[in-house]
Amino acid sequence: MEQTFHLQYALDTFYFLICGALVMWMAAGFAMLEAGLVRAKNTTEILTKNVALYAIACIMYMVCGYAIMYDGGIFLAGIADVDVASTLGDFAAREDGFEGGAIYSGASDFFFQVVFVATAMSIVSGAVAERMKLWAFLIFTVAMTGFIYPMEGSWTWGGQSVFGLYVLGDLGFSDFAGSGIVHMAGAAAALAGVLLLGARKGKYTKDGKINAIPGANLPLATLGTFILWMGWFGFNGGSVLKLGDIANANSVAMVFLNTNAAAAGGAVAALILAKILFKKADLTMALNGALAGLVAITAEPSTPTALQATLFGAVGGLIVVMSIVALDKLKIDDPVGAISVHGTVGLFGLLIVPLTNEGSTFSGQIIGAATIFVWVFVASLVVWGVLKAVMGIRVSEEDEYQGLDMIDCGLEAYPDFTGSRK
Repeated sequence: MEQTFHLQYALDTFYFLICGALVMWMAAGFAMLEAGLVRAKNTTEILTKNVALYAIACIMYMVCGYAIMYDGGIFLAGIADVDVASTLGDFAAREDGFEGGAIYSGASDFFFQVVFVATAMSIVSGAVAERMKLWAFLIFTVAMTGFIYPMEGSWTWGGQSVFGLYVLGDLGFSDFAGSGIVHMAGAAAALAGVLLLGARKGKYTKDGKINAIPGANLPLATLGTFILWMGWFGFNGGSVLKLGDIANANSVAMVFLNTNAAAAGGAVAALILAKILFKKADLTMALNGALAGLVAITAEPSTPTALQATLFGAVGGLIVVMSIVALDKLKIDDPVGAISVHGTVGLFGLLIVPLTNEGSTFSGQIIGAATIFVWVFVASLVVWGVLKAVMGIRVSEEDEYQGLDMIDCGLEAYPDFTGSRK
């Protein structure tokens, strides 16, 4: 029995770490996607933001974020490995043997959780691109990853009551891997920043015309999307939390299958709708459609059939195209479509959970979504507002015209093509 315990512990811990590494690789996906969808003159700055936000997220979540989210203490997040002796006794007492709960290293749990925090913050980066001050963004990252995200995480995955009023889990709220907890939260923070920041110069004219501002490198954006697609297998698959028995191994396989199916459905549906609306096969809409399918299935990838997952992803792909068009009409400038992909479709993902998961309720999903959005949006609006009053959050019109690469970083991403290198 002791050998069985050690084997399960090693397998579950290893699985957690590998899935966490896949999610960490999504940081590269966000960096490539955003670098491809911004103009050449802002590429180095957006890459700097993505590297820095990941590092800040790791530090802040270790110092206080994990503790807030799971009530583990104030510093160093209460990270501890399993007490092997006591846990072995509990394991031996189980009647279900391998079928019991997950057993894994506390350090592996922290690692898996911290990369989710960085994912939420990466969503903000693209939405405020090309006109936000670098250091204002990084200061907001400290607040978002150290406090704002962990607070809503404590009410959801942490199982704590919302300001002592209600427990979301008791109301029938379920979010398997974070359509709301991670993705909609990131979009809510992004929306608050975008509303205070304003649109890029030249995006909207006084007569209501919308000017397209194409990205500099669509091959890079496509690569970023495929990296995110791959990383999502760890994002959703790791949320099963264990692999060491037949039931959970089958669940992991189904989650992988549904994750892939939803992304495919989203890409195809978005591409078809773009052809109908714009008379062109818009690559950027196809990319966002794939991501929308992934976001849609993230709230519950284990219970749908593969066909249902494909349909859910397809609806997500349709929604994201319509949402991007609608936000443009409202003059909400989101260079990469992050608010639509992660916010609008994140909400959709939460609302379809009860269709296949009997343990959730529509009322619980609505209350949970409202709790997450209101908290993150209001808290972010306050932080963005303070930053705007104290140091400003938007670069000058001259700096925006010149590009943030030289202003913030002193480097250009493509010097051979922009003519600055002699």
